[in-house]
Amino acid sequence: MELSPIQSKIYEIRGKRVMLDFDLASIYEVETRRLKEQVRRNIERFPYDFMFQLTKMEWVELIAKCDKLPDNIKHSPITPFAFTQEGVAMLSGVLRSDVAVQANINIMRAFVVLRQYAFEYKELNQKIEEYMLKTDTKISNINVVIDELIAKKRALDSMPPVGYKLPEKKNVKA
Repeated sequence: MELSPIQSKIYEIRGKRVMLDFDLASIYEVETRRLKEQVRRNIERFPYDFMFQLTKMEWVELIAKCDKLPDNIKHSPITPFAFTQEGVAMLSGVLRSDVAVQANINIMRAFVVLRQYAFEYKELNQKIEEYMLKTDTKISNINVVIDELIAKKRALDSMPPVGYKLPEKKNVKA
């Protein structure tokens, strides 16, 4: 199983990266209702930071933002469960098939790859910010020098000319 199809099923909800129950059921090759059934039977394994159910508002917002959701899921009156990386790991203990174990390994790898991308993105942003600060400082220094030169030029322009003034010549007609 490739990682990129799994990565495309990871969403950010409530500031956490999560996978939704119907996507996990598809990957684990079980029905969504069976996955939810197993979770409910073992609910003590899924505290809030491992799994939560989306609110109706969150679900409507996700449907509006995400065009890759299946049509039959979009119109479901039941809001899905969202599983964090830890919750997905806990699912492997609840769903015990060989497919579930292999799928779980691939999902963990996808989460790791996304975390690495996020880390690299953060480092890149920090480097860009440092560069911009240096550049902004240089630009503001240049602006200060230009302002000083303009002020000096205005001061010089307003001063009377220095030197000897020659008398004006009268035009004489011959």
